[in-house]
Amino acid sequence: MLIRLCEAAVDPWQEIASYQAGLAKLAGKYGATSVFVGSMRDFNQGDDVRSMFLEHYPGMTEKQLQHIVEQAQEQWPILESLVIHRVGLVKPEDVLVVVAVWSAQRGDAFDASRFIMENLKSRAPFWKKEVLASGAERWVEKNTDGYQHQPS
Repeated sequence: MLIRLCEAAVDPWQEIASYQAGLAKLAGKYGATSVFVGSMRDFNQGDDVRSMFLEHYPGMTEKQLQHIVEQAQEQWPILESLVIHRVGLVKPEDVLVVVAVWSAQRGDAFDASRFIMENLKSRAPFWKKEVLASGAERWVEKNTDGYQHQPS
């Protein structure tokens, strides 16, 4: 398991390839890798957004992310996982989060990565301050539920 918070830009595909290259001990054991890459949108709550600043509580945030991954490991047979999250100043189109899960079966990889991502959004201690196109600033009070429309 690797959990990393960083202020620098992230190339998710390079991060995943690099991490997977180090998984020699798992060669032939995983049949699925589920990947989620989340980027910053240029809109939120009906407003154009120019940038966002993500604050976190060092130490506490990583510990909470580790706890979320450990909960996923208790529910699904995860072989390995990677969570990278940006902090500091981000702009539209910047990658905010990368979640990758390796497992023997695709269903386990899909379900575990979704669990990690949804819990990260609802439980990890990140605080987001948006700068709108108008120049106004606001704190994001809650995360979206992840759907533009509700699935049936």
